[in-house]
Amino acid sequence: MTEPTRATAAVDAAGVPFRVVRTERAHSAEESAELQGIELGALLRTIVVRRGEDDYVFVLVPGGRRFDWPKVRAHLGVKRLSLPDADEAREVTGYERGAITPFGATRAWPVIVDASAMSRELVAIGGGAHGVNLHLAPTDMIGALDAEVVDVTVPDGG
Repeated sequence: MTEPTRATAAVDAAGVPFRVVRTERAHSAEESAELQGIELGALLRTIVVRRGEDDYVFVLVPGGRRFDWPKVRAHLGVKRLSLPDADEAREVTGYERGAITPFGATRAWPVIVDASAMSRELVAIGGGAHGVNLHLAPTDMIGALDAEVVDVTVPDGG
């Protein structure tokens, strides 16, 4: 048995049913989904967005979709948002880029889940280390994270 991560410990403590799927480190969302044996749209990438000084939001974006800046700005009621660099993201979440997840982050920033994820029975989210993935029901994830479900993405390429 390999060591739990802060993320796996946080999901476990929340009492949410989940499964840990460990893979080699993937170099793309497509490769990660393939290694996990799931559809690309079930893979949720965690994007950290800065909306102000010391004020961040996690946005969970399904594979095959991209973050839509105007939709996110409109939902949050702000004119400006930005993406922190890798060092800043690690500082505010406790996780390295590519392994960021809201579960077990050093600060409990608000979480927005793209509405398209709700059509899935199961989603995969990062488990706090490269190659560690958490598979769980989207409704359980939303409840554990007190997340908002909002349409904040568009299909890749359109």
